[in-house]
Amino acid sequence: MGQKKLIRFAAIKQFANVLEYPTEMAGNWAAFFKNNHPITLELACGRGEYTVGLSALYPEQNFIGIDIKGNRIYAGAKKCLEDKRTNAAFLRTQIQQLPEYFAAAEIESIWLTFPDPQLRTSRAKNRLTHPRFLRLYQQVLVSGGLVQLKTDSPALYFFTKRVAELYGLTIVEDIPDVFSKSVVMEELKIKTHYEQLDIAGSNKIFYLSFSLPNLIPDLDEALQEELKQTENCIEIKL
Repeated sequence: MGQKKLIRFAAIKQFANVLEYPTEMAGNWAAFFKNNHPITLELACGRGEYTVGLSALYPEQNFIGIDIKGNRIYAGAKKCLEDKRTNAAFLRTQIQQLPEYFAAAEIESIWLTFPDPQLRTSRAKNRLTHPRFLRLYQQVLVSGGLVQLKTDSPALYFFTKRVAELYGLTIVEDIPDVFSKSVVMEELKIKTHYEQLDIAGSNKIFYLSFSLPNLIPDLDEALQEELKQTENCIEIKL
């Protein structure tokens, strides 16, 4: 591990706004923030640009950035400490462990900002809008709570729309080209490091917000088979 990473890992252990694999936090975030304001999560937050930006836009709400990579969390956590931002925190853990850290209905909304699109069909289960992750979100979200996806990946955008159709998600807002609109929501003006890189090369930013049904059906095998068939059709055309 590089010297810079080691320094950052050591630093976040001293940051009051960073928790690494904490115990007994589920149901106790109101005590941590010292208020009962709604809580929003930014999953796979990286440098935490959305946790930082949203906490500035909405001081009467609380925000938690979650990522496994402590050296990335460092940047957002340091910024919030410097700005004396008390409504923002960072949690170092795996997303798969969400229910261990949050109680039922403890979370108001979830942001997925430029997550890895996991383009290979064999890795579709690792996409953060795959039903196996949606079931985790459902365990901690309030009823009707929103999941919000912002991505430059057409593949992830259309995959998520197909999941919504197949699993009965309720799409609240669907914007296929955010910056083509004359008026852009303040939240969507926040830019992550990966957004600025335009890795997908699509020259578009996609946004979807949706809520989850009371019961997410078990159609995962059918979904995977559909993805394989689509992939095979593309290969044949090529």
